[in-house]
Amino acid sequence: MTLDRLRPLADRLLGPWVTAADRVGLTPDWVSVIAFFAAIAAGLAFSLATTAGYLAGALLVFANGWLDLVDGALAREQGIESSGGDLLDHVLDRYADIAILAGLAAGIGRYGLGLAAVTGVLMTSYLGTQIQAVGLGREYGGLLGRADRLALVGITGALAALHSGSIVADVGIVGALLALFAVVGHLTALQRFWGAWSDL
Repeated sequence: MTLDRLRPLADRLLGPWVTAADRVGLTPDWVSVIAFFAAIAAGLAFSLATTAGYLAGALLVFANGWLDLVDGALAREQGIESSGGDLLDHVLDRYADIAILAGLAAGIGRYGLGLAAVTGVLMTSYLGTQIQAVGLGREYGGLLGRADRLALVGITGALAALHSGSIVADVGIVGALLALFAVVGHLTALQRFWGAWSDL
């Protein structure tokens, strides 16, 4: 399962967004920063563990994911792709992942589970960029890429909003997602490592 295979389709849908961002004078770096603040807001919303908080968090996570596609497309459109922009994007994405998962964990009071999820997610992302650093190209594949994680977080936020009247339901839905990220995140990291090791 990986939504990264749908990148060509997403690229075709980005046109109006890229045009709008360009017309209002946004740079790719500013789009990355806006996406980051959407993730921070999502984490804060999730930490409330309320119907409104889960719903707002879900929408903000989807906004973060979409803007994360817009910044790269805008850089290509403006002809200003750079190593600095790529570095900024990756750093902000990692902090965004931490903020979102920390907010989910705080909302249900499961900090140990949140830590396990964060380390799984960070190791998945680290392996993707480390594989590129050793000259094998960027790796987006595996069991759960970032696009998959954001989609699952958004869906879980929407489901938690429907069940927010029951704390048991909240802990079950959100806790299950964090456990999934903890287990599958590390498995994805190992999968990427093994694939890269085999190619060396």
